Amino acid sequence: MRLNVRPGLIAACLCTLAALHGPASAAAPPVQPMDGPGGVGDRTATIVKRALGRANASTFVFHKAGAAPAGGRPVAIFLHAWGAPNPQAYGAWIDHLARTGYLVMFPRFQELNRTRPADASANAARLIKAALSDLTEDADAKPDVKRVALIGHLAGAPIAANIAADAVGQGLPVPRLVFAIMPGGIASDAKARGIVLHDLSKIAPETLVVTVIGDRDARAADLAARRLLREATAVTPERKLFLRALSDDHGFPALTATLASPAGADAAYDGGALKLPPEPPRDPKQPAAPFKWTPDMALTGEQTTLVAQINNARTDSLDYLAYWKAFDLAATAAFGGADAQALKGNPRLGDMERWADGWPVKRLVVETPRLTAPAPVTAPAAPAAGRAKPSARRP
Repeated sequence: MRLNVRPGLIAACLCTLAALHGPASAAAPPVQPMDGPGGVGDRTATIVKRALGRANASTFVFHKAGAAPAGGRPVAIFLHAWGAPNPQAYGAWIDHLARTGYLVMFPRFQELNRTRPADASANAARLIKAALSDLTEDADAKPDVKRVALIGHLAGAPIAANIAADAVGQGLPVPRLVFAIMPGGIASDAKARGIVLHDLSKIAPETLVVTVIGDRDARAADLAARRLLREATAVTPERKLFLRALSDDHGFPALTATLASPAGADAAYDGGALKLPPEPPRDPKQPAAPFKWTPDMALTGEQTTLVAQINNARTDSLDYLAYWKAFDLAATAAFGGADAQALKGNPRLGDMERWADGWPVKRLVVETPRLTAPAPVTAPAAPAAGRAKPSARRP
């Protein structure tokens, strides 16, 4: 007997079966290592969380409780994306850094709807300098200014590069590592919206410069990353590295290397829960400077969407095995005096381990960047009169 079954009904049944059994039978992604680069770190440690400065100009500080090692703690300065000034959005990464021994500083260089991008780099430098001064005599924090690394996400990446370039002039420690992840928000010129790059040729030659992008929404980040590398002319190519994280949907949940993927929320690092000293009383004889609002202080629609993605980002294998591990290995190399070529030769850098069924996760792409400026794109010449226009070829 032949059954007449509508094709749409078959498709619906197949979709239902896939929903019921697909994720459950799909391979799980790799879990976070317990130790080593990208690992959990000291699981028993209590993390000190505090805020320095004042309400509209503060730096959040995180480190393990107890006295610092005799040589001090290495310093990781985390520079947030535009519109994401709460360390909660990056709490998972901050927790990893603190548990592996870092003194983590999170300068809140942006007051939402009141800070211009043009002022962000100077704000961040001023906050970092003040926080380091406050912590110098702190036996528990004890920053080791010879081991300083900058981590910048999106607009925080060009700010990190600017701070590295201006370090000597601002009286800041010269960073050993600039780790620019998903760089963006760079202004095309001094009058355009965004972060204006300073003279990056002033970045110290001994600095290791590493840029990281993902393969989703990648073109802008790719161009920005290569620009940062290209303009740091005092740093030799042997001390520069370009990394690309690849999305992988072999198992479930899939790994997606988006612009927001380096974030990972942890409510334990909510900056709103950290008390700041009260504002000093204002001298009535000194009137406050009038506030002048400009349009670039407000987030655009695209920025609002991206900030929502950052604030809701989950932590997955891309965090542990791509972003965190790459930073850990790069910092070890930078603090130990090794160059980027030695880092590139480390087989652990690109390894993303395996899905639960043994299939390898797509490796991190590791490149020595080409630093020549891109050739200008010219429009094709119009066809001559009376001649047929040649057909376009697919690239």
